[in-house]
This record gives sequence, structure tokens and C-alpha cells, in this order.
Amino acid sequence: MTSLPLISIAIPVYNEEGNIAALYSRLDTLSASVADECHLEFVFSDNSSTDATWSMLEALAAEDERVRAIRFSKNFGFQRSIMANYLHTRGDAVLQIDADLQDPPELLKEFLALWKQGYHVVYGVRRSRPEGKFIHSFRKLGYWIIDRISEHPIPRNAGDFRLVDRKVIQALEKQRSAEPYLRGLIAGMGFRQIGVTYDRSARVAGSSKFGVAQLMRLGLTGVFNHSLVPLRLATVAGIVILSLSALGTVYYLVLKLLFPDFPRGLASLHILILFGIGFQSLLLGILGEYLLRIYRILRKEPIAIVQDSLNLDSDEIKL
Repeated sequence: MTSLPLISIAIPVYNEEGNIAALYSRLDTLSASVADECHLEFVFSDNSSTDATWSMLEALAAEDERVRAIRFSKNFGFQRSIMANYLHTRGDAVLQIDADLQDPPELLKEFLALWKQGYHVVYGVRRSRPEGKFIHSFRKLGYWIIDRISEHPIPRNAGDFRLVDRKVIQALEKQRSAEPYLRGLIAGMGFRQIGVTYDRSARVAGSSKFGVAQLMRLGLTGVFNHSLVPLRLATVAGIVILSLSALGTVYYLVLKLLFPDFPRGLASLHILILFGIGFQSLLLGILGEYLLRIYRILRKEPIAIVQDSLNLDSDEIKL
């Protein structure tokens, strides 16, 4: 029994009362099917749900010691919830999965086989997903932009459905980002990584908590956390604008010499002033995003604050 590896199933949840029962049933069935290969534990991180999610987890934890859970004092966001969950797992490897069952937990068997071959990160690559054309195109464009400007390649069409080795978790513990973007963070660590394609299913119950606004915020986090392109773009754009201004000055001086009665353009002057103000505001906003991240690191803002826990000892709480 002790020679078999322990695999932690990490599940961040927020108002998922409609999915908990179906999820646990499939995880329990999965546990029986891999009993000869590994042991499983189910680690939930509740992002301060306002429905019956936590009470359902309490009932499951009372009946099954494999169910472990932490509940945050407030909603700290999806990426922080995943990171906090990782830090409270005990497994030799950790499979992160959403509670809505759009990602099949049964794919653990294939992930596990690749992990045993020596891969430290095995991530799911979505071949298809049941969503609207607009949101699909928007997401695809976002992945492309982040990958293109990132300092290191980030897998496209890959979310947070992945199996990571304990070595990766230990490396994540040393990170000091108050607003992590885990896809980029893990991709940039190196290690042996491989993708597995699969078809994403429709949600079992409830509605997605991730709309266009949340996707944009996550995308901006990915850009500012893993790319220096915005800062360099600000420098290049500044040089270009100064160069154009110099050329424009020369151009108008020549016109003034050739045509002494050349009229003064009030409208063009206003346009140039407004453009300059707007452009400077954009550059200040870019600088502000980087300064905000530095500020959060300096004040040592916690990833999350654990309010309650299930089947965890007090010395196991790491936040």
C-alpha cells in the first residue's frame, strides 16, 4: 500500500452546489479504477461560496477522509485559489481540475502514464469546447497574443487542467507573485512538459463564473506577469512619437518659409495636444501595472487567508 504514489486531485470551487455530488461520484469511481496504480485524495479550495457548497463539502469530509478542504475568508480570485490549493496538497503529483466537470477526471489515467515516464507537467489541450463563437474567437486571440509576447512559450488552448509533479509544487512555493498567472508561471519553469488533446464537455450544472471581463483581466495578468513587451513598446512608441514630432516641426517650418501666409491650424493643434495627453496616460497606465505588482510583492500580500478547513491539522495550514 505505501509503495503506491499519492495523487492529489485539486479542485477550486465557488458556488458549485449543483456539481459537487456528480463530481465526487466520478472521483470516487476514478479512485476505484486506479486503485492498483495510486491512492487519491480530493483537496477542495472554497473561494468563500455563498451557496451550499461548503456544507456539502463538510458532509463529504465527515464520511470520507480523502476529502480535504479549505475555505477562504473572502473571494481571492480563481488563480489564487488554485495556488493556495496546490500548497495544501500532499501528493507525489497533483491533478488540478474544475468542479464543473467540463474537463474529464478520467483522463488522469493517461496523465499518470506520462508522469511515470518522467514528465513533470502533463497539461490538457482543448481540441474542442462547447461555447459561443464570439467567446471562442476572443479566447483564441488572447492565447495567441500572450504566447507571442511572452518571454517563454505558453501552450495554446491549454487551461489549468494539468498534472504537475511535486517538484513543480515546491518550485511554486518559492514564488512571490501576489497575482499569479499559473499557466505562464509553470510553462516558464522548464521541467519536462507534454500536452494531451481532449474534447471539453458542456457544464453539468450552474453557470460559468468566467465571463469576458474575467477573461480580459486574466489575459492582462498573463501579459504583465510574463512579458516586458509593454514596457519596451512604451519606449519604442515614445521614440517614434518624438521622431514624428521632429519631422512635423521641420515640415511646418519649410511650409512657413515657402508660404509666409500659411494659416495656423487650431484644430490640428488641439488634436495633437489630446493625442499627446492620451498617449502619456497610456504609458503611465502600463508603468502603473508593473509598479502595482512590485508594490504587492513588497507588502507581502498573502495568496489567500484560510478561514475554515476540513480534515487538515492546524500545522498543515500554510496561509
